[in-house]
Amino acid sequence: MPSIKDIMQTMEYGPAPESNAEVKAWLSARSAGIGHFIDGRFTSAAGDLIDVVNPATEDVIGRVAKGTADDVDAAVAAARAAFHEWSALPGHERAKYLYAIARHIQKRERFFSVLETMDNGKTIRETRDIDIPLVARHFYHHAGWAELVADAFPQHRPVGVCGQIIPWNFPLLMLAWKVAPALAAGNTVVLKPADLTPMTAHAFAELLVEIGLPAGVVNIVQGDGETGAAIAGHSDVDKVAFTGSTDVGRLIRRQIAGSGKKLSLELGGKSPFIVLEDADLDAAVEGVVDAIWFNQGEVCCAGSRLLVQEGVAPRFFDKLKARMATLRVGDPLDKTMDMGAVVSMKQLSRIKTLLKAGEEEGATLNLAPVALPEKGAFCTPGFFTDSHPANSVSQVEIFGPVAATLTFRTLDEAVALANDTRYGLAASLWSENVNRAIELAARVKAGVVWINATNMFDAAAPFGGYRESGYGREGGRAGMLEYLTTGWDKQGKVRAASAAPIDVAPATGKADRTAIDVTAKLYIGGKQARPDGGQSYTVYGKAGAAIGEAGLANRKDVRNAVEAANKATAWGGVTAHNRAQVLYFLAENLDQRRDEFVAALAATGTVAKPEEEFEAAIRRCFWYAAQADKFDGAVTATKSQHVTMTVNEPFGTIGVVAPDEAPLLALLSLILPAITMGNRVVAVASQAHPLIAARLYQVFETSDIPAGVVNLLTGERDVLAKTLAEHDDVAALWYCGSEDGSRMVEVASAGNLKPVWSDLGRLRDWLDPRFGQGQEYLRRASQVKTIWLPYGE
Repeated sequence: MPSIKDIMQTMEYGPAPESNAEVKAWLSARSAGIGHFIDGRFTSAAGDLIDVVNPATEDVIGRVAKGTADDVDAAVAAARAAFHEWSALPGHERAKYLYAIARHIQKRERFFSVLETMDNGKTIRETRDIDIPLVARHFYHHAGWAELVADAFPQHRPVGVCGQIIPWNFPLLMLAWKVAPALAAGNTVVLKPADLTPMTAHAFAELLVEIGLPAGVVNIVQGDGETGAAIAGHSDVDKVAFTGSTDVGRLIRRQIAGSGKKLSLELGGKSPFIVLEDADLDAAVEGVVDAIWFNQGEVCCAGSRLLVQEGVAPRFFDKLKARMATLRVGDPLDKTMDMGAVVSMKQLSRIKTLLKAGEEEGATLNLAPVALPEKGAFCTPGFFTDSHPANSVSQVEIFGPVAATLTFRTLDEAVALANDTRYGLAASLWSENVNRAIELAARVKAGVVWINATNMFDAAAPFGGYRESGYGREGGRAGMLEYLTTGWDKQGKVRAASAAPIDVAPATGKADRTAIDVTAKLYIGGKQARPDGGQSYTVYGKAGAAIGEAGLANRKDVRNAVEAANKATAWGGVTAHNRAQVLYFLAENLDQRRDEFVAALAATGTVAKPEEEFEAAIRRCFWYAAQADKFDGAVTATKSQHVTMTVNEPFGTIGVVAPDEAPLLALLSLILPAITMGNRVVAVASQAHPLIAARLYQVFETSDIPAGVVNLLTGERDVLAKTLAEHDDVAALWYCGSEDGSRMVEVASAGNLKPVWSDLGRLRDWLDPRFGQGQEYLRRASQVKTIWLPYGE
């Protein structure tokens, strides 16, 4: 036996096992199988049962039922039946239930920690110190939102029945992230845990019975991907929240397209971990430990791409190898272990396949000199050197304890490498120069940015991604809004199924034209442009008279407009005050042409009160000018020694598709909030009344709007909308067209997973400020970036 003196020299740890006797007894009592939790009762385990395996020992620790369509129907029916009374409860009453959940989680922290470790394979140190305390924190935080929801979110109401599908990497924590805000907002829930890690969800259901949560408010259906698909696609589910792979996120987007379901997706990542030459290298090395070896690298926001400035790269990699040599991998119930087992042998095989591919592509795999247990799904931690941006290990999410590395020389190169990914979930930046760090934070395309830290989470800090890492946020005010709705955008009458037909042949009938023929063009990059195809189509007004021709844009025109918009990035850096001045100037110039626009609106034959629509357009310019410097982010109270900022950032290029009704006001109502927030716009004007847009771009030309910030296209609405939906450089799409068109653009957007705001073919009263403008437009025109900064002592 080594002496104390020897131990102090070697710093060797002895074993420190955590007893799992109570959890084994709990599992034994349920060894016959675990069913579902529906309408406040536990069903028997019947039909096909799924084995639940402890990945560290490969022992079967339980079996759960595979939910069928009938089980999902019963759960959704229970949630629907419970919704009325639960949503009608005063917020204070809901808060008491959420508080009770938080307290009972705390009272059973050890039980849940051990059960989570046995179910998932992660270390007891992580479940005890991170996962379960954060679970309690989320329920405490959202007990507060339940108390305040009526005051904090006026004119909002709960969405309804929420279908929630959670992954296996943080089983109970992901449950808390979704269930807590849903209940606080007044919704009811049907949740499916991952089939690999269902045990803590079942124990949570037992806790709900213990605190007396009303039956049907939370329902848990066990099962696999088929069960999840049945929940997401159920006709009586109003909201779908999914955390998991990007590929499955695409499937869900296509599955529920056109259904009107609210959707939030938290998907994959390939997050950059950027080390500048002035960083504290020792601190950054410890950051890597938390970034890629935490939870065996099974973290969607893991810092899996290490980007290191060339001047310090050799020293940094040497330090990293030395630190890696001290890692301990083994029994996750041993409190001295740094890493446990990955979730399954199947996942281990996938990791090994990707590592082999990385080596075959020429990268060098540096592995920790650790001895793995002979049994279990254990993976050796490591990192690649000599990897390149195009290597699979630099682009594909490994979801294991191995990172790729790249080096850079300049800050611009670091930004280019960081953003060289289809994902945009998180980033970790290391520098002792706070100015450089904040500059990087602004330029990196990621929903969460940690400065001199990594993998920090709190219930008050919104979490979620950009691009193919999904959309929507979990946590804080932004997370609550995912479970609330105004409902006004889906209340109108159904819009006509099809737009006015496109007629490119010469119009030989009745005409009402100006003395000198007017050629209406497209507006791209600050210039009037002829359509690429050389086609125009006839526009008809009162009594079916031909009143002119409008350009018929095609795919190439969309491409040109998007390219022009993407060159106008400086608009996002203009101060909000300056953007407001431009909008006021736009109103001034528009007002000088009042008579012309009123006459043009009257000529359409469909605008009942053209003077009223024009005046509303002027007011709308003023309202968004007023909002430009007032739609603020926030500083949120999270962890000590940090200040956590939430910043409303523009998406970039937004496509907007205007309806035929209110051809001036609707078009401006879609363009203005987007450019107010610093976005650029490619707008498709009314198909039936495009000549209004031809006049409007003349106003844009004289109103100090930089070239490319607003681009106007005319032509066949749904053809252009589909092209915008499929375009990878269009970051978001707003669509006001037919019900079928709404479904079409949501399906078309699944490839690049851009957020789509569609009105499902419902008419909107554009004259009414409650429906035609507001905070919801500004929220849809921005995405929340959460930045964690060191602060205090």
